[in-house]
Amino acid sequence: MTTERNSKALKVTWYSQITSVPFLSDSELMSLSVRDLNMHLRGLSRDEIQKLKQRRRTLKNRGYAASCRVKRVSQREALEQQKQELQREVDRLGAENAGMRKELEGLGARLAALQRFARGLEAGGGNLLATAPRLNTASVITIVKSPNQQQQQTHREHEPS
Repeated sequence: MTTERNSKALKVTWYSQITSVPFLSDSELMSLSVRDLNMHLRGLSRDEIQKLKQRRRTLKNRGYAASCRVKRVSQREALEQQKQELQREVDRLGAENAGMRKELEGLGARLAALQRFARGLEAGGGNLLATAPRLNTASVITIVKSPNQQQQQTHREHEPS
C-alpha cells in the first residue's frame, strides 16, 4: 500500500511536470478551495483530474479522522475527570451518611432511655425519687430549639414589658 501511495505521488509529480500545472503539495491541495482547485486542474485529462481529486479527498478524510481521534481523546479525558469528581462526591456523601447513622443511633439510645424513665415515673405514681431509675438526666435530656424558636425567644427577651 505504501508503494501504491508513493507511485501515486510520483504520477502526480510526473503529470504536473509534463503539463503546465504546477505540483501541489498535500497541504496546498487540502487548503485550496474547490474553485481554486478547479482552476489548477484545467488542461489535465479526466484521469489526472480524478486522481488529484481522489488524493485530495483521501487527505481530507485523514484530517477528519485525526480531528475525530483528538476529540474522542479529549472527551474521554473530560469524562474520566468528571467520574473522579463524582466518585469523590459519593465518598464524601457516604462518610456523611455514616456520621448521620451514628448520630441517629445515639439519638435512638437517648429516646429509649427517656422512654424507660417515663415508664418508671408512670409506674411509680407520686414518689418520683423512689421509683425513678438512676440516670444522668443532663446527658439524656437535651432540648433542641429550631432557629425560628431561638429568634422568637430573642425577640421576646428584647421586647419592652
